[in-house]
Amino acid sequence: MNKIRTRFAPSPTGYVHIGNIRSAIYPYLFARQNNGEFLLRIEDTDQKRLVEGATDLVVDTLRWLGLNWDDEPIFQTSRKETYLKYAQKLIEKGLAYADPYAPEEVQKFREEDAQNKIAFLYRNHRPANPPAWELGMPLRFKQTKLARHNWHDEVMGDLSAGPEVLDDIVLIKSDGLPTYNFAHIVDDAEMQITHIFRGVEYLPSMPNYLSLYEALDIPPPKFAHLPHILAPTGNKKLSKRDGAKSVTDYRDEGILPEAMLNFLVMLGWNDGTEQEIYSMPDLIQKFEISRIQKSGARFDENKLLWLNGQWIRKIVDEGDLNDLYERSQNFWPEEAASYPDTEKKKVLQIVYDRLKTLSDLKILTPYFFADPQIDLSMLTGNKFLKNFSENELKSLLQLSIEKLKNTEWNREALQTTLNELLAETNKKPAELFTLIRISVSFAPFSPALPETLEILTKNTTLARLNAVASALVIE
Repeated sequence: MNKIRTRFAPSPTGYVHIGNIRSAIYPYLFARQNNGEFLLRIEDTDQKRLVEGATDLVVDTLRWLGLNWDDEPIFQTSRKETYLKYAQKLIEKGLAYADPYAPEEVQKFREEDAQNKIAFLYRNHRPANPPAWELGMPLRFKQTKLARHNWHDEVMGDLSAGPEVLDDIVLIKSDGLPTYNFAHIVDDAEMQITHIFRGVEYLPSMPNYLSLYEALDIPPPKFAHLPHILAPTGNKKLSKRDGAKSVTDYRDEGILPEAMLNFLVMLGWNDGTEQEIYSMPDLIQKFEISRIQKSGARFDENKLLWLNGQWIRKIVDEGDLNDLYERSQNFWPEEAASYPDTEKKKVLQIVYDRLKTLSDLKILTPYFFADPQIDLSMLTGNKFLKNFSENELKSLLQLSIEKLKNTEWNREALQTTLNELLAETNKKPAELFTLIRISVSFAPFSPALPETLEILTKNTTLARLNAVASALVIE
């Protein structure tokens, strides 16, 4: 058996879409599982649609996800002579010819066919005596065997299409560069690709591709066409209009690469178990083409956020707070800028299990580094405190201040003091602890109260409680 070789072949025409990158993950896993090779090819022949920096974006995204390719990336525009060599083979076989028509003439053919209520096929308008082909003219494939094609797809199963879909497709454009339809067949053959993973949208073109393989005497590789990623509604293909962002946008919002990889793999694949958290080694071991589903997979951003939270906890719970801290560098609030790493790590240690993304640090932690603005409505409007008068709240705060003044400042002693306060005030934890928590943070939620107070320090805690007590009006 030939060595397994797969590839990812993006076009550098813009941002890296979720669906594009999933088409890289599956062939990567399959190659690594089989001790094969995973190659990167940049399909840059559509010069009109190229976007500056898009190739760097592809490379950066693959590296971020840990999808490291073998050998150097291949750029199609550097292989122009190779495509011309293969085109010449077809010309010599009488299987390719120059397209002499102007675009306006082709459009006229389309209109005529539409009026006659027949499907437009260029081969029905094939010139009887085309001129000798030369660069600057489109070169078309000449379909000579109008037969039914039958083939097997590793995901979709046994498929078939009749001759009505076969046409004289363009091989070389007027700019001298190949079309995707021609270039990918030449490249995959020369790169010895054994398995092609790509989106299901390429399935309708398969009969024309198979005709080309036959004309070029190239044995076709195995094909695995992947189902669409669907919009959250589940009734159409995911697009930017559905709020889908680029992979790098998710990275910039604090999604971890492990979570993104985990999420994308599961958009159309599962191993038949209830497992939901997969590391790269897990995936390489368990991935099976046969378990890729045929139907589309609905994009659920909430699932991505859940997985990200799971991965954040997994990293720390496995003993690597420093790893998570290094990843968090660009996500701390401005208030933390002047604080040393040791202090920020203390905060991270008590908030990490509440993070859905690293960006949540900007929301959850500012009060650890700067005094929050007092907002008494957060106290008086709180569901646990709204039945207390401001006078009662003030009294409870003053009792808490006096008790905390004489407390040794560590979480065990603080917990003991807080429990004693509950007994002395005869209040519920949801009432007393909520009052203290909001008074020191004015945040919608915060970590466990003893840990929070310990990190804030005694002086800061007492100063904030005093400030709130002073702001409450005695009725």
